[in-house]
Amino acid sequence: MKISEQDLAKRVEKALSSCLKKVPFLKIRDIAQESGQDDLRPDFLITLEAPAGTQTLVVEVKTSGQPRLAREAVNQLLRFSQSLPQAFPVFVAPYISPKAAEICEQAGVGYIDFSGNCRLCFQEIYIEKTGNPNVFSEKRDLRSLYSPKAENVLRVLLTNPLKAWKIQELANEGKVSVGQVANVKKILLNQEWLADANGMALSEPEKLLSGWADNYNFRKNRVRDYYSLQGVPEIEYNLAQVCQEEKLTYALTSFSGAARLAPAVRYQRVWAYLEETEKDVAGKLNLKEVSSGANVSLITPYDAGIFYGSQDIAGVRIASPIQIYLDLKANRGRGEEAADMLLEQVIKKRW
Repeated sequence: MKISEQDLAKRVEKALSSCLKKVPFLKIRDIAQESGQDDLRPDFLITLEAPAGTQTLVVEVKTSGQPRLAREAVNQLLRFSQSLPQAFPVFVAPYISPKAAEICEQAGVGYIDFSGNCRLCFQEIYIEKTGNPNVFSEKRDLRSLYSPKAENVLRVLLTNPLKAWKIQELANEGKVSVGQVANVKKILLNQEWLADANGMALSEPEKLLSGWADNYNFRKNRVRDYYSLQGVPEIEYNLAQVCQEEKLTYALTSFSGAARLAPAVRYQRVWAYLEETEKDVAGKLNLKEVSSGANVSLITPYDAGIFYGSQDIAGVRIASPIQIYLDLKANRGRGEEAADMLLEQVIKKRW
């Protein structure tokens, strides 16, 4: 978020005024921009009129309220406070995420954002406003985390979350560019989802997987629905046989895959990824394409990375637990229940 110093001062004043407007006995007396090296001086010193006398706020402003930048700001503010012990430290950003707000609160630092959220606690004053959405669309970085190429990196990381990957090694494994891995690393560091800044080992794999599931779009795949007179186990076995004979890449997913990892899962429909091919697999299986009443769904994946981490169980290939989890989450109701079961019984145990 690029902005001039003059406009920044106006935004800070406006955000603070909005935070204070329901407290009539608090008034802004002065807002002073500090000059000098960033690591030696705060961005602003703000003086307030309060019932117990004047109160100074020492303010650090960042262009983003992501957790890593929030932690940097908190550390700077705590250093500033050593020379200004009576001042109350405040972090300011366009939008401060819940995780960043938690970081501030734990350190005894206040916060204000330009989206209307704030928390100030000094003298006998306590002001808190939360729940306002991000009006600055900072989610662009996170959206890029869930692009097809970036997802290939996530699949590798979540399949091996404790491994400290090197960038080149991870690029080779995920079949993406080094630049793509570097972009993903930057976003994960800002979210504090990596264990450290050197290797790429995840510190918060469950949060990353949950965020991905919230943004995952199953509809990017092409799905064709069929009906068969055969039972589900027989259809799945015959599909495996045909794909092996034709040397086609495939993998059962959703309920079909989950049932082989968590046997308590019950289902009545075959779900399978199948690489795009001109061969008539449906014809070989005697499947009839239908618009309703289907018991078989053959899925052409939007990206070949979906097959990463697939495995053979009793002669039938299934997608990775991570991919199965995502597909189940996209299937509302029973799918979400099965996904949660898979997470607890299989995925977390591998982490």
